[in-house]
Amino acid sequence: MAINVTDATFDEVVSKSEVPVIVDFWAVWCGPCRMVGPIVEEIGAEYEGKAKVVKLDVDNNPQTATQFGIRNIPTILFFKNGQVVDKQVGAVPKQVLVNKLEAIL
Repeated sequence: MAINVTDATFDEVVSKSEVPVIVDFWAVWCGPCRMVGPIVEEIGAEYEGKAKVVKLDVDNNPQTATQFGIRNIPTILFFKNGQVVDKQVGAVPKQVLVNKLEAIL
C-alpha cells in the first residue's frame, strides 16, 4: 500500500528510510498518473517490509516537486539511503518498475 507524503513529511518518510523508497509524483488531473497509480499500489503491497512506496501530489506539494526537478508526471524516483538512484518518467508496464526496484534491493 502506498503512503501519501507532503512537503512537510517527505524528508522524514523518504530521506530517512532504512529501506529503498519509490516515490510516485502525480496529480489528480493527469491521465497517465491514473494508469500508473494502481501499479504503484500493487508494488507497495507486494514489497511491504522490503521497500516503501509513497505518492506525492505535485499540485499540493510544489516545494518537493521543484526540489527534484519534476517537470513531467508521472515521474517515479527510486531512493536508496536517502539518495535518488533511478528515475522513470511516464507510464510504463509494471515489470519496468519492478526491475528498477529489484536492482536496488
